[in-house]
Amino acid sequence: MKSSMAFASVLVLGFAAAATAQAPAGPPKPGPEHKKLDYFVGKWTMEGDAKTSPFGPAGKITGTDNCEWFAGGFHVVCRTDGKGPAGDMKAIGLLGYNGEDKAYTYYGIDNMGMGSGSKGTLAGDTWNWSGEEKMGGKVVKSKYTIKQLSPSSYTLKFEMSMDGGKTWTAPMEGKQTRATK
Repeated sequence: MKSSMAFASVLVLGFAAAATAQAPAGPPKPGPEHKKLDYFVGKWTMEGDAKTSPFGPAGKITGTDNCEWFAGGFHVVCRTDGKGPAGDMKAIGLLGYNGEDKAYTYYGIDNMGMGSGSKGTLAGDTWNWSGEEKMGGKVVKSKYTIKQLSPSSYTLKFEMSMDGGKTWTAPMEGKQTRATK
């Protein structure tokens, strides 16, 4: 009986030592990929054009994005207020980086009932995001391209495909300009 209790004590101490040896030395810290998201932090104004699509009629789009770092420095939270041909628009977007997938991440929701996620890459001054959602029972692929023109402006283009990526349409294009950082 004494030997089994001694063995159990050694086993427990061994697990405790292993757990302590693997514990990180403090909270995680954002990496260089996270820091690149700083480009989006600040207040932005947007002007764009919408074409007739499953998202609504054609017309002008205007709005503002207020983006700030979330506590910890791993994610940027953007709140959008705007107007478009379908009416007032409100949205929240979360930008981050997933080290496991080596990809930037985005998840957003809006006041029209839409919620979407996508993964992205940064090559030079161009961010490319792609996603896949269901709409009306069909898989819809999406691409969102951001081309940095300067530290204070970028163009954006949203594209979608209802046929698995064979044919793409661009229901929205526009430009964002930084108001403040």
